Amino acid sequence: MRQKELEKWLKIVIIAVALCGLVVCAVAIPWIGHVLIASDPQISDMYIPWLVLFIISAIPCYVILYLGWRVAVNIGKDRSFSLENARHIKLASKIILFDALYFFAVNVCMWRIYVNHPGVILALVFIVFACVVASVVAAVLSHLVVKAADLQEQSDLTI
Repeated sequence: MRQKELEKWLKIVIIAVALCGLVVCAVAIPWIGHVLIASDPQISDMYIPWLVLFIISAIPCYVILYLGWRVAVNIGKDRSFSLENARHIKLASKIILFDALYFFAVNVCMWRIYVNHPGVILALVFIVFACVVASVVAAVLSHLVVKAADLQEQSDLTI
């Protein structure tokens, strides 16, 4: 696959993920909240805090998509292994970890003030673990891109 074609497909995937995230945040989560409130009106006080939590947690995800877009642009310019891409990937790694820790901390706080169920905290542990794994993978990928950029620079200088 050529660089421009790879860039195009990466951008299509990024747009699709952004649209799916928008549908989830704007339609699915509010709808699920209303369904839950209809089945148990006592939890209506929890609706707004949870909605705010999900919306704030979605913001870093869109920052990561923007960074992915920048990486795709660099790939299209045949700069796949560049220090700029390594910085974008490393920043994405940090954002993933921050978002996971934020989501966990807010959920624990919500549990402490009785706006959350202990079962949600247990399920959240798996989500946070998956985010930590994704963060580590992105950090390793960033390190490898730095190494590849150094090798490419050395190769360019030996001509």
